[in-house]
Amino acid sequence: MDKFSILLLFILVSYYYSGFFFHVEARTVVLKNNNNKYLTQTELWFNQTLDHYSPTDHRKFGQRYYEFLDHFRVPDGPIFLVICGEATCNGITNDYVSVLAKKFGAAVVSPEHRYYGKSSPFKSLTTENLRFLSSKQALFDLAVFRQYYQESLNAKLNRPNVENPWFVFGVSYAGALSAWFRLKFPHLTCGSLASSAVVLAIYNYTEFDKQIGESAGPDCKAALQEITGLVEKELETNKKAVKAMFGAAELQNDGDFLYFIADAAVTAFQYGNPDVVCSPLVEAKKAGKDLLEAYASYVKDYYLGSLGVSTDTYDQRHLKSTAISEDSGDRYHLDLCKNVFGEGVYPNVDATNIYYGGTKIAGQSCSKIIFTNGSQDPWRHASKQTSSPDMPSYIMTCHNCGHGTDLRGCPQSPLCLEGNAQNCSSPDAVQKVRQQIIEHMDLWLSQCKDAARSSI
Repeated sequence: MDKFSILLLFILVSYYYSGFFFHVEARTVVLKNNNNKYLTQTELWFNQTLDHYSPTDHRKFGQRYYEFLDHFRVPDGPIFLVICGEATCNGITNDYVSVLAKKFGAAVVSPEHRYYGKSSPFKSLTTENLRFLSSKQALFDLAVFRQYYQESLNAKLNRPNVENPWFVFGVSYAGALSAWFRLKFPHLTCGSLASSAVVLAIYNYTEFDKQIGESAGPDCKAALQEITGLVEKELETNKKAVKAMFGAAELQNDGDFLYFIADAAVTAFQYGNPDVVCSPLVEAKKAGKDLLEAYASYVKDYYLGSLGVSTDTYDQRHLKSTAISEDSGDRYHLDLCKNVFGEGVYPNVDATNIYYGGTKIAGQSCSKIIFTNGSQDPWRHASKQTSSPDMPSYIMTCHNCGHGTDLRGCPQSPLCLEGNAQNCSSPDAVQKVRQQIIEHMDLWLSQCKDAARSSI
């Protein structure tokens, strides 16, 4: 494969936001380790194939995964495959999937995505070494892992050639993988939940901006627009001081800094917490207080503080590092492809949509996929929002229904234990969608079991 044809995970599904290239999924918030946020953090390992498309390359790498068996109904209970996406996978999150696992008597397994966390095939992340990072390879990883785990379970239970019913879950990019897994490997899963799944690759993603404006409302939108103008003015006259005000003095590149402060705002909307940014800004505006100071306080207290986001993830100097670390996933930003990876690395959105189908995902075997989206999530416009036969799509409508609300609750930063929906402004809207998810899962898992019995 020509090295310039490499499509990185964030390049395969690519977007453009507010004049800055915006990596897929905006910001994937990785919270600091907190044991009560996880069902398990016990690491298990599996030897994964490096290149699933080569008949001659037999190299393997260690892929980390987790399993949670507390609710598993031995021996025929379903197995829930929870896809970890574009971040370090520290365990199986204690979200709404755990509620579903208890209801259906399911085991929960979750493999870490290749190249993230501890599941890196190489000791450095040079562009040449990144050629095996793609959604196609990741889907094959899931298929091979699924087969490995099923065979291992059969061996433990001393039974040959038995298939438990499998169901796949994912949020965001992982939500897209969940849908695509059902599309490409329909025989390996009874169905998929594609939560906030960005299945459509879009280069000039103006709908993101429009949704942020709608979710913000006129007063907050006006304040954010005013802040943008004030920041740009300060960058011309007092660059070091304004960067220091936001706790980002180390961001030497102005574009990196602007990306950072834009991301800090939209993350609150994306993860179902619009008031945390809008309320102080609107109050400051009405009281005639300094808007820049009000916004800087939000960025430092919430974005850098509560969420623990590092300014390094916006710094081109940091992103050019090829060293492996737990946070090496920071390197994959579309904005910086030319500067970080070199000339010729670019998103091929047309090929991606032709291969996967975009929002027109379809096929004789492509069915039994549930699509869910939050009404205020700016990424929902890249998801499938229109229901089709056997592929229902639901939108949860409320003031703080954001990214992955059906599984994570409101707000999602920090994550709510068991995906608590009571903090949503309209919890009934979320519960209604969850009930529909349960009904579809119950039907599809039953059909899977019936098909298995009939084949015996």
